[in-house]
This record gives sequence, structure tokens and C-alpha cells, in this order.
Amino acid sequence: MSNFQRDIIIDEVYNYALKNKDVFFMSADFGAPALDKFRENLPDQFIHSGISEQHMIDMAAGLALDGNKVYVYAMAPFITLRCLEQIKCSLAMMSLPVTILGVGIGLGYADAGPTHYLNEDISVMNSIVNLDICSPSDESSLKFIAKQTIDIPKLRYIRMERNSLKNIYPNDYYFNKEGFEIIHKGKNICILSTGYMLHKAKEAGEKLLNDNIDVSIYDVINIKPLSNNLITEISKYEKIITIEEQTLNGGFGSIIINALFKNGISNRTVKCLGLKEKYYFQNGGREFLLNDSGLSSDSIYETVKNL
Repeated sequence: MSNFQRDIIIDEVYNYALKNKDVFFMSADFGAPALDKFRENLPDQFIHSGISEQHMIDMAAGLALDGNKVYVYAMAPFITLRCLEQIKCSLAMMSLPVTILGVGIGLGYADAGPTHYLNEDISVMNSIVNLDICSPSDESSLKFIAKQTIDIPKLRYIRMERNSLKNIYPNDYYFNKEGFEIIHKGKNICILSTGYMLHKAKEAGEKLLNDNIDVSIYDVINIKPLSNNLITEISKYEKIITIEEQTLNGGFGSIIINALFKNGISNRTVKCLGLKEKYYFQNGGREFLLNDSGLSSDSIYETVKNL
């Protein structure tokens, strides 16, 4: 079995679809082994839309209106920004239970350039009413999210990596269903991150702990809606750091700050780390671009240490 995030969730949906004929999987892509299996074994429940993501969203709305559970899959930049009006008008306005699977978030498609980078999906998708945003950090958290889409169908956007991620949680890990997990519990400093950048935060956190700087690290799996218990938890810390592979305007850090202020918490030191406010045209790979924005684990370590 592949440990690519796309194949993990497609396999989970496939196993569910084998026993439930009201499950449909729609794709604008053919480039995944799990898609081949789905298409070959469940041809009546698989629809290849071609490179027409906007049309795919409208088709998904029709299937959902007929009482089906629908999953749509494509490269993340094209199933979000390109389809924003369709997501708003065809899905969100009617709260249709469609799961949007976007692969290749952030700078995941290096070196394909700014047309394939997705530096703003959290900001853009957060503005859509009735839509939840989920961001898995490893295989176990992705399987947990997949089960949620099956058990509680609703309009969701799942942000997936192009490549696999190292495991953070064991296979039998029990997720608390609050939409966040505590990787390490410290006292005075709190680091919040999600997805790929959580791994950078974890690496930086280990260096900080070795320096006797006692930090907490939180994995925010459900970016929208945020758990009220998460805000209660982080309000206990004097210093809060958010880390994201996004431009900062309206992104993950902004969501955290807004939630704190909504809850009357305004006397904390909050530092938001993210991509530079620019479009990246340089080649050199994802790590090169992250280093350029001060988002290497070493840079995060230095920032937190000097905060």
C-alpha cells in the first residue's frame, strides 16, 4: 500500500464505497495507483471529469442533491482557487456533503512555479461559509479525517501533501475529536502548526527542549472550525507562535489571533511565521524556498529561542 496521502484517503473511500453504492469519487486526474483501482473495480461510482475542475464541482453538487456522498479530487491549486465560485454557489450555499480533496498544498509542487504553489488556500477557503478545513500531519491523522467524512458527511476541504509525511502518531492512536492534538506539553511557550510545517515545528521543538526551553507543540488538524477547547488551552501561555506554509494575510496565524481576540484574550505575545509576501519564481526545491522565508527548523528554533 502506498503511503502517499492521496492514495491513503482514496483507499479509505474505496473500501467504504465497496459496500455503499451511494458513494461517488470524482477526479480531474489519473495519476495515482489508488485511482486506477477505483476506476477499474467500481466504474459506476468513479467519474473522471477531465481537466475541468469547475465542471466537476457542479457535477458533484448534482450527485449530492440526489442523496449521494461525493468526493472530488484534484491538484489543490486548481480545485480551490479555480473553483471558488462553484464551491460557494453550488456547494456551500446548500451545505452539500461533498468532500474536497486537494493534493499539493503550499510549496509542494516545487519547482513548478507560482501557478502550482498554493500559498493562500487557508485564507481563501476560510472565507467560505459552511465549509470545514482539515489538515492532516501524517497517515494516522489522515485516516482519522477520512473516517470523519464517512461518519459525519458535510462540506469539507482536506489539504493533502503531494508526497508522504513521516508518522507522528502510531497506527492505533486515539484522536480526541476536538480537532487538535498536543505533541508535547510545556509551560510558557506554545507552538501551533499543521501538516508539513508541524514536522518543522517538531524538529525545532526538540532542539529547544534540549536547551531546556520548555515549549508546547500543538497539531491543529481542524483549522475550521477551531475547537473552543484549543483556544482555552493556548490562552494559558504567555507566548504563542504559529507556523504555516502560507502568506500570512488571512492565513492560519490570522485565524488563531482572531479566535483569541473573539474570546477576549489580547494580552499574549503572538508571533506568526509564514512565507514571504511574494510569488516564488525561483527554482531550488521546497526546502530552499522555505529556508528563504525563515521556515527551516533551525530558523524556527532561533526565532522561538530569541522571542
